[in-house]
Order: sequence, then C-alpha cells, then structure tokens
Amino acid sequence: GQATPRSTPLPPAREQQQERRPTHRRGRRTENRSRRGLMAEEKKPHPQPPPSWSALRLDLAGLVLSLLPVYADCACFAAVCPQWRAAARQLQLPPLPLLALPDGTFYSLMATVTLPALSSVRLRPPNASAKSKWAEGGSVESANLYITWMRINEADNLRISKLILCSPNLVAALVGIGPISQILMCQPGALSWSVRAYDRIEDFQDMSFYQGKLYAIAKDENLLVVNISQDHSTGDPQVSRIGRVIEGDCPTWYDAVFEDNSSACKKLYLVESRGMLLMVRRTIWCQFPEPGGDGKIMGGQNEFEVFEADFEHSRWVKVSTVGDDQVLFLGRRCSRSMSVSQYGLPGDRIFFLDDDEDNRLDYAYDEEKTSFGVYSMRFRSIGSGDPNISWKRCAEMYLAAWLFP
Repeated sequence: GQATPRSTPLPPAREQQQERRPTHRRGRRTENRSRRGLMAEEKKPHPQPPPSWSALRLDLAGLVLSLLPVYADCACFAAVCPQWRAAARQLQLPPLPLLALPDGTFYSLMATVTLPALSSVRLRPPNASAKSKWAEGGSVESANLYITWMRINEADNLRISKLILCSPNLVAALVGIGPISQILMCQPGALSWSVRAYDRIEDFQDMSFYQGKLYAIAKDENLLVVNISQDHSTGDPQVSRIGRVIEGDCPTWYDAVFEDNSSACKKLYLVESRGMLLMVRRTIWCQFPEPGGDGKIMGGQNEFEVFEADFEHSRWVKVSTVGDDQVLFLGRRCSRSMSVSQYGLPGDRIFFLDDDEDNRLDYAYDEEKTSFGVYSMRFRSIGSGDPNISWKRCAEMYLAAWLFP
C-alpha cells in the first residue's frame, strides 16, 4: 500500500516562535483598541463649568452700560466685582446727570475735596485793612460805591455761589453776599483761600474753566479772563489780574418796569459745548402787583438766547442752535453740555432749574413751588421737564443742582 506521509516535527525554537505569534497579534490588537478608546474619549465633549459673570466680554459690558443712563445704575454695575468695575472705567460711558433735590432725595458717589473755611482767607497784600483806601485815586465819598472784599469778609451770610475744580491743584470759587461776589483761589486740602483784598467786587453771574483758562461773566455781559499766578513764598495759586476779553452788549431795557407792570430779570450762564464757550442769557418775565397792593413780584415766563464767544474779534455772536444731539443742563451751581443721542433723547434743548436763591430778593415763584423746565431751541418753546418732580422752598431747603459724576 501507499505510505502515509509523516509530519516532521519543527525544531523547538521555531515551534516556540509559532506559538508566540498569536499572542503577539492579540496584544497589538488590544493595544490598538486601547489607543482608539483613548482617542474617542478625548474627542468626546467633557462637561465644562459655566462661564463666570466676571468674564463678561467688554463689548457686552458696553451694551449693558449703554442701557443704564442713570448714574446710580452704572455705579451698581461697577460695584458687582473688580472686573466689571474695570470695564466701567475703561468704557467711560458718560451717564446722564442726576437731579439732586434740596432735601437730599437723590445721592451720588462723588469724590470728596477738602476746602478751607471761609473764615480762613489769606489777603493780598498781607497787610490789607478795611481802613485803607479803596482804590488808587479813591476817596471816602466813593467808598460806598466801591465795595471790596474787606467790606464783606466778616458778614454772617457770606456764601459760595459757584465752585470749580479747575485741576487737581486748583480750586476757584465765587464768594460773596447776594449778587455781589469775589473770586477766591486755593489748593485742595489747603488751610486758607487767597483773595485780592482791594479788587472791586462785581456782580459775577457765572464762571467756567475753558481751554486751560478761568473765565467769569458779569451781569453787564462782560467776559473776563482771570490770570492765575503762584505765590512765591507759599506756592499757593492766586489771582494776579482780571482782564476783559469781550465787552458786553446788554439790552438797556432790563430791570425796567413796563406799562403792564411787567419787568425782565436776567440770569447768565457760561457753558463749554463742542469746543466753544457759550453764554446763555435767560430772561424771566416778572409781574409786579397792582399799585397800592401788598402782593409779591411773581416770576413767570422764561426766554433763552445763546451766544458764542468770538475771541478773535472780541464779541458775542448769537447762535440759533446748540447742536442736534446736544443738551445744555443749566444750573447756578453747575452747568454742562452733553451729547444725548446715545440715550435716544432729542437734542438742541436746554434743561434749566429754578435754583437761584438770589431771585428771592427780586421776585418769587407761584406758591414758592419750583421745578425744572425744558426749552427747545428749534421751536422756541418751553415744556415741562417732569411734572412729578418739584419742590417747595423753605428755610431748610432752598436749592437744587445737577450732579455730573
């Protein structure tokens, strides 16, 4: 028969190698599966912690702030965390001013500046005396017509009617009695004010720090520049000279009484707007009581005229608009021009306050109820600012003011 083939046994080394091969392939497949598993795990989305509100993007923070026109709300936004506070500082969105009523209804987070008491005033010259002559060539007969600081410095009703922080090292103030005042200077934190003792006291209506210079407007509408120097012995600021840069052309019929027993009282304001210095002439038409009556002179309708300072030709130039997106906020304590288009408010208007306590000597308001109004430059008309906001004058509550944070 046919011989059955015999299988020849493999050498021991090759046999061991053949036995190991399947084990090697299984291990590689296991390793590949492990790698694929790791890659799949890496590709799988891992649960992430929710983003922190403190990481709010700057553009979104700006959008939120643009919807908060009231300063109190902007202050709350900045108080949430250091990141939001930094965003609010970086964006520097100008908020609309608060209207602070005399009874302290509204408050504002504002910087505090320490000022000297009005009883502490450094005179120039240091040996100034009320008994000295009033001016060069002056006489005793003209003393009553030439009022200086030395005549009013010890009055009980001395007050600050306007205060301007011109720079971190300079504060200017109008200080006086009623309509007459003098310009005082000091540094924040100083122990005393500085004043020119023998300068004639003027009926200053307002002051403004414009393009690095201090300007004052008098009732005759003369624009005055206040030159400031430094005291060589103390280093404190002081008034070195007051000069006229624009001569006023005020109508002569102011303060006259007409046949219908009406009279016009005037208030002047200085406001910087869009790089220009503006004078706003506000006329309050007052009604005198009938002859023989004991009633009060009552303030009534308001009118406004706006003039731009033309320094090149030394004159006031009347303008018909303050800008389509501009609003003038007028007040005895503070006035400012602001762009309001970003808040969706119409411009070319004037917001004004019944805030002058000096008018109590000249006229009164109906039932002593005062508020604020809005004048449209375009339509030459007066409207109510907000019928819900008004206040009554009393011994403890005289004035209201705009606060510009």
